[in-house]
Amino acid sequence: QVQLVESGGGLVQAGGSLRLSCAASGRTFSNLFMGWFRQAPGKERDFVAAIRWSSGSTYYADSVKGRFTISRDNAKNTAFLQMNSLKPEDTAVYSCAAGYPAGSSGVTTPSAYSRWGQGTQVTVSS
Repeated sequence: QVQLVESGGGLVQAGGSLRLSCAASGRTFSNLFMGWFRQAPGKERDFVAAIRWSSGSTYYADSVKGRFTISRDNAKNTAFLQMNSLKPEDTAVYSCAAGYPAGSSGVTTPSAYSRWGQGTQVTVSS
């Protein structure tokens, strides 16, 4: 089982940057995906970004392309989400997740991920 511990998040002004971290421990397999999702109050959980651990292939929601970057540090078993040019609409609880989506189409689906972090609040003020 994979355990996930998140860090980062906080309050930032519009246009600012934040970096989220997600440390993974436990047994993993080469086809593991790490994803970031976010949920604003009263809204559904939305896909933000994902990375295939073995290859480093990345996937992004259209709303964050060019502003957010997902990466991983194999030695530290940690995934990162670098968020630049933040907007008030990026305000949400961000959660990292680990799983084995069946193909690239499943990467954006929350149900494809079996393990979740505790979530961290990101607030962007205007």
